[in-house]
Amino acid sequence: QVQLVESGGGLVQAGGSLRLSCAASGSIFSINAMGWYRQAPGKQRELVAAITHGGSTNYADFAKGRFTISRDNAKNTVYLQMNSLKPEDTAVYYCNADLWTSLGAGISEHWGQGTQVTVSS
Repeated sequence: QVQLVESGGGLVQAGGSLRLSCAASGSIFSINAMGWYRQAPGKQRELVAAITHGGSTNYADFAKGRFTISRDNAKNTVYLQMNSLKPEDTAVYYCNADLWTSLGAGISEHWGQGTQVTVSS
């Protein structure tokens, strides 16, 4: 069984910063890509940023220049540093990981439970 546990969400004023963390644990052989998604009320879940095992990154347009994704492979942990936050960044942020649970197993996708980020104006 695999668990992804997010932390770091909260309430912040516009212009402020937050750092999200997501630690993967359990039956993990190797993690491929890790990423952050978000879902605002009444909207579909959308990609925020993703990072491969080798460190290649991909950002949504709204995240470029404000958010930075990073990971610590030794700790199976991914981070999202969010700066210059705006009220429209308010959403539940979810961690995602594509991983192998054992040698020879197929790759599987896993999600965290989500952490609320609220940006006040």
